[in-house]
Amino acid sequence: MWIYEKKLEYPVKIKKTNPALAKLILTQYGGPDGEIGASLRYLSQRFTMITPQAKATLNDIGTEELAHLEIIGAIVHQLTRDMTPEELKKSGLDAYYVDHGVGIYPANASGDPFTAAYLQSTGDPKVDLYENMAAEEKARITYEYIMRFIDDPDVMDPIRFLREREIVHFQRFGESLMYVQEELANQKVFPIENNPCSNKNCSD
Repeated sequence: MWIYEKKLEYPVKIKKTNPALAKLILTQYGGPDGEIGASLRYLSQRFTMITPQAKATLNDIGTEELAHLEIIGAIVHQLTRDMTPEELKKSGLDAYYVDHGVGIYPANASGDPFTAAYLQSTGDPKVDLYENMAAEEKARITYEYIMRFIDDPDVMDPIRFLREREIVHFQRFGESLMYVQEELANQKVFPIENNPCSNKNCSD
């Protein structure tokens, strides 16, 4: 269960319309390294974590990614809410508009819809944590690529905040991996999901 606080984690107050920029930023809503995929990944993987600390970290970060999804939605909405038909055509967002109007739809910058194929949940805590660290780095670099196209400080401010949170998340997943590795090293009998010979196909 979650408690919803009715305000953004970080304020978004954009005054200038820019649908071309909105089209790029949309990928962090529903693209391969976006916030919805991150949230679903972490909130799914938490069930098979073997330490309380790792479970709590996945739950915390998965929840925060939902807050980041909300921030990205607010950015895209504010960048497109007052656009003219001429701006719409020039930006290349016209095809998106025909399908979704000014609604926020989970897609990447090319318009491809979100798919669960973007994420993985293997049941192996080490594997999942390594993937999560890589996912945070990919999200960080995506934000940095987006920042190269931003000349509006009202947009840059929340995007910079989101980039910084990816760095913090990477560090926290690294800490969780350390705790998980210590726990596995201390176990005399490995859990079945972590034992490569549990199917009895290995030689004695």
